[in-house]
Amino acid sequence: MASRNGGSRPSDGSLLYAFDAAWLVERAGPLAGADEAGRGALAGPLVAAAAILGEEVVLEIRDSKLLNVSARERLLGEVLRCAWAVSVVAFPAWWIDQNGLGRANREALRRVISLLEPHAGCGLADGNLRLGSEIECLPRADANSATVAAASIVAKVLRDHAMHALSDEYDAYGFERNRGYGTLEHRRALAEVGPCRVHRMSYAGVGP
Repeated sequence: MASRNGGSRPSDGSLLYAFDAAWLVERAGPLAGADEAGRGALAGPLVAAAAILGEEVVLEIRDSKLLNVSARERLLGEVLRCAWAVSVVAFPAWWIDQNGLGRANREALRRVISLLEPHAGCGLADGNLRLGSEIECLPRADANSATVAAASIVAKVLRDHAMHALSDEYDAYGFERNRGYGTLEHRRALAEVGPCRVHRMSYAGVGP
């Protein structure tokens, strides 16, 4: 497949689409891919997304962790324009505290894929979790599968937007910059003013 700059060498994005095509050789399509964002944050929600991509190829698609902010924002629009279906599930900090991060992660990924079951033939999630017989998991699927990479972009961008909105109400922590992760700025704020209602109190260094 030719890249947009006219060369014949496949781009990373086209290789991700090739992975999905190979994945479906022995499985029923379409493929619903899922990923999450915010697992390691000290504050804010865990957000999971799933996507079924359409026939149009977005060659720039990558794992969200490999993209800068402006590229993720732009590619979110491309994914939403090209996808056949997208689903999103979020669990707030209090739910994570009550049920544990592991359960939140598993439940979020199960739910986003189950929402797409009427449209999908199989499901693939990033990681090594056990999500049931209907959903396969693969470590680094977000770096190998175009569909999972698309889901990672949706989850990451929507979570970043949520943290930016929370920064308006809780301006002491720098959520608009650290997105709730344990940066030096964030940890200093926790030491000075303590946690707020969107912090994960069960996490070390947050609660009493």
